[in-house]
Parts: sequence; C-alpha cells; structure tokens
Amino acid sequence: MADRQALDEVVTFTSDLIRFDTTNRGGGDCRERPAAEYAAARLAEAGIEPTLLERTKGRTNVVARIEGSDPGADALLLHGHLDVVPAEADDWSVHPFSGEIRDGVVWGRGAVDMKNMDAMILAVARFWAREGVRPRRDIVIAFTADEEASAEDGSGFLADRHPELFEGCTEGVSESGAFTFHDGSGRELYPIAAGERGTGWLKLTARGRAGHGSKVNRDNAVTRLAAAVARIGEHQWPLRLTPTVRAALTELAAVYGIAPDLDDVDGLLKKLGPAASLVEATIRNSANPTMLDAGYKVNVIPGTAVAHVDGRYLPGGEEEFRATLDALTGDDVDWEYFHREVALQAPVDAPTFANMRAAVQEFAPEGHVVPYCMSGGTDAKQFSRLGITGYGFAPLKLPEGFDYQALFHGVDERVPVEALHFGVRVLDRFLRTA
Repeated sequence: MADRQALDEVVTFTSDLIRFDTTNRGGGDCRERPAAEYAAARLAEAGIEPTLLERTKGRTNVVARIEGSDPGADALLLHGHLDVVPAEADDWSVHPFSGEIRDGVVWGRGAVDMKNMDAMILAVARFWAREGVRPRRDIVIAFTADEEASAEDGSGFLADRHPELFEGCTEGVSESGAFTFHDGSGRELYPIAAGERGTGWLKLTARGRAGHGSKVNRDNAVTRLAAAVARIGEHQWPLRLTPTVRAALTELAAVYGIAPDLDDVDGLLKKLGPAASLVEATIRNSANPTMLDAGYKVNVIPGTAVAHVDGRYLPGGEEEFRATLDALTGDDVDWEYFHREVALQAPVDAPTFANMRAAVQEFAPEGHVVPYCMSGGTDAKQFSRLGITGYGFAPLKLPEGFDYQALFHGVDERVPVEALHFGVRVLDRFLRTA
C-alpha cells in the first residue's frame, strides 16, 4: 500500500508540473523541456536513471526503465504526456498555470489531462524505490512531448528513432480510463479504455474560376466547398460495432439489468441514460467540419477555398471512411489527410485488463468496471507501431457532480486531492500484479 510520502508527493508533483507552462499550440509552438527536466530529476533522486531525448530543441521526452523480477516476462509501458492544450486565463477562476491547491482540489491546465497521471507515475516509482519493491515485469516509463498535436516530437519520434528503449514491451497503459462516472442514479462506473478511434484530420480544397463578385459565376470555389462541407456535416454514418464496443454495451446492460439487444443499439442507448455517453461516440465513424478559409475581399470571388474536417474512424472502418468522403466531396472538391493515425483495439479478456479491473475494485468495491473505446486518440497510436497494445488507465475516484469528461480541454480544469490518492493506490496495486 502506498505510504504517506507517496500520497503527499502525488499532490506536490501535480501542482508543480501544472506550473510549467507546456502549452502546445501546434506547429511546433511548445516547450516541454522544463517539465521533462523536473520529472527526470524526481526519477534520478530515486535512483532510476532517466534518458532525455529531443527531435526538436526544447521538445523533450523522458524514458526510464524499472527492472522486474522475472526476466522472461514481457515489459509494460507506462506513459504520459507533458504538454497541454491552451488556456485563456481570463476565462478561469484561478490562473491556469498556478497549480493552486484550494479546498482539497488542485487547479490548473493539465490537472486531468494529464499531469495528474504523470505525477502518479513519479510517486509510485519513488515509493517502490524507497521500499525496495520490484514489479514482476520490467516497467518502462515514458513522459512524452507533443501529444496534443501531431506527436512527431514525442511518441512518434520515440517509436521511430528509439525503439530499443521499449524492447520487450507488449502492452502500454496511459490516460483516459478508470475514472469515476456518476450516472445520476447513485451508480459509479469505472470505464477502462480498450480501444481508440482512428484519427483522420482532413484538408478539403475546392477550385473554381476567380472573378468579380458582381458577375455570374458557375464555377465558384466557395459555393462548391460550402456544399461539400454541408454534406459532410449532415451525413448520417451507419452503425458499426467493434468487439470493444460490443463488450461495453453488454457489460453496461448487465449493470442496469437490461437485455443487451445489439440489434437495436439506439434503443439500448436510450435505456442506459447518462451512461450511454460512454459509447455513443464510438458506434460510428464521424466527420465534423471545423475550419473554413476562403477569399480576401468581399467583391472578389476567389479561385480556391479550403476547409478542415476532424474525421474519426473505428477499428476496421477506414476504408469505409475514405469511400464515404470521396462520395460526399464529389468531383469538385479534393480532400487529403494532413494528419492520420490508426484506430486501435485491445482485448478485454486479457490478464492485464483483468488486473486493472481488480485493482479498481479493491479500492472502489461499490463501483462497476466496464470497458470502453475512446472517441479520440492518445500516444498509444504511435507506440502501436512497436507492437504495443494500449489501454487507458489513469485511475481517479471523483465525487458526484465532478464532470471529468467536461474538464478535458475545458475551463477550470482541476482534480481533487483524494482522487490523486486513490490513483496512486490503484496504480501501485495494478503495477505490482501486471
């Protein structure tokens, strides 16, 4: 069981890491190095040798390995990113990079995404070093840059250029799982991620004939683009159930005593109430228009118009995604990926998932652990290039009314101190038995 020092350190580390402004605005505009040096120093103090690596100056990653007791066992990757999305200070109740601890809550950007988990990893690793604990498997720790953009300076760089650091790793654990989901009726659910939709960020380009805004123009690029964007935004994608989502629906139905009618998924979701939000974004592919760029003067018809679309596709769904985009854009609009990553799926009947489930249930026996698929993506996509199967497991026990999902990239991001303590205890328990 994690000691008092570990419980104190996870709070301190979360607060300290938040105070490093590692805002990732995209396009290389970020500097993770101060946070990386802090994490590396905490590991080194415990006798765990860190390696710092950069593809681009200031975009620093940290990798370390804790040797296990069974040299024949596969290694486990434990990873968390150091960068965060932007935050407008004027919108917040506290400064987003203050790391303020108030009324038992740690405030700031990264409190849930995901400097809290980085802090848990550090606290557990240092606790083990003090107590002489050795896990069964080698544990490879990676703190990464650039997850909130392309991951080219982070996990992508590590997977492509330094695969030797992850030798033996067959499974990985990171963010977005094992948090308390309150369903409004007194039940507590703990979803553990066993899959991710693929990422297909698209650039659409329409071309036409430039001309005067007062003249008839049947080759208007803006009109062509607008029509394609409207078709994409209004498209109803067909239902597609992956094994992970089938397992999620089946287990949720059991929790609620409902027949798991997978022939009427929309009807089943209605019966699940608020818990439906755990799966409703992952039963279909999706494509949401997000950006438009055309023209430079109101009385000039431009020759080109550009839009961007956030596309996501299920495991096994990319071929359908591409064919659908071809049909929706038509002959007058071209589209291309400007960022693409694979969809992932992990087995929910594996020993690792069972160990995660058991660890949560030991410290939250009233909770119901269920698998789910993430609608977005994590660094697990890049590490999958090394044959590493990824799970989302960053345990937090949250009070009712504390909307974890809304705080991801949201205003007033924060995490209760008790949730961090729970996370350290559960992570320690899981990693000892993994």
